[in-house]
Amino acid sequence: MLNKTVPDFELPASGGQTFQLSAHQGKPLVLYFYPKDSTPGCTTEAQQFRDLHPQFQGAGCEVVGISRDSVKSHDNFSAKQCLPFPLLSDGEETVCNIFGVIKMKNMYGKQVRGIERSTFVLDGQGVLRREWRGVKVPGHAQEVLEFVKSI
Repeated sequence: MLNKTVPDFELPASGGQTFQLSAHQGKPLVLYFYPKDSTPGCTTEAQQFRDLHPQFQGAGCEVVGISRDSVKSHDNFSAKQCLPFPLLSDGEETVCNIFGVIKMKNMYGKQVRGIERSTFVLDGQGVLRREWRGVKVPGHAQEVLEFVKSI
């Protein structure tokens, strides 16, 4: 999918909003997929994107988080962490499937289907320019920011 246009999609978002990809043309966009609201790794990742958000904005870039959690769960998580960007609810896994982020994972010795922590950067024309899969949280948001500044 790299260097290809991402198909348009629409998902419910935190704050009672609806996010449509085609409405965000014209500037780079970071889509980060994470497994679950209010879990340790996902909280740390959200905090890192939150803390760097002014720099992403300074680079003319928007940030959006996506998981399978409900909008209500996103609203609670977003409020608790003071997130300045929307969290999208993909309960039907529509966008997860576009990006191929649903994987079998081991959780407490059991195989479960879940989101593989992944981040994607789209340019202003909606073309996928970079992807990170199997993300390790420490320093990741900073690495994404450096890439955004380079495009």
